[in-house]
Amino acid sequence: MIVMRFRTATIVALAGFGLAVPVMAAAAAEPVATSVLSHAVARGDILAATDFEAQPRPPGYAIGAIAPDVAAGREAARNLVAGAVVRAGDVVAPRLVRRGDPVTINLRSRGLVIATTGRALSAGGMGDLVRVVAQSTNRTFDATVEGSGAVHVPLP
Repeated sequence: MIVMRFRTATIVALAGFGLAVPVMAAAAAEPVATSVLSHAVARGDILAATDFEAQPRPPGYAIGAIAPDVAAGREAARNLVAGAVVRAGDVVAPRLVRRGDPVTINLRSRGLVIATTGRALSAGGMGDLVRVVAQSTNRTFDATVEGSGAVHVPLP
């Protein structure tokens, strides 16, 4: 193998194969200040801007990172370790209804409101569609989350 060095590239020639491959030398990139978690965050915990600190990281680590003010008020979608760069897929809108939790099911039509108790079959945030089952009738409904522990079933 023959290696020749030039100013911007290295050419590697393999003897007997008639093959020359230019290899560009990579420049060392300066670290950039990146917001990372200052402590571990469990799945389901709500993030705050105070959960972050700036640390120098290679530029590649900063790709896709979200700012602390964007992550504040959002819920961790999975367990996050201390020092992790938080990306958009790591956080979700806060879940107001969780699977298995008791919920109040509201049915509204022209000033008439019927409320009953039920149980959530799926989790969701504000405005998300979730499945619920009414405890009194064991009927299953698709409902829209309208608050913490409250869902709304639209009437036709």
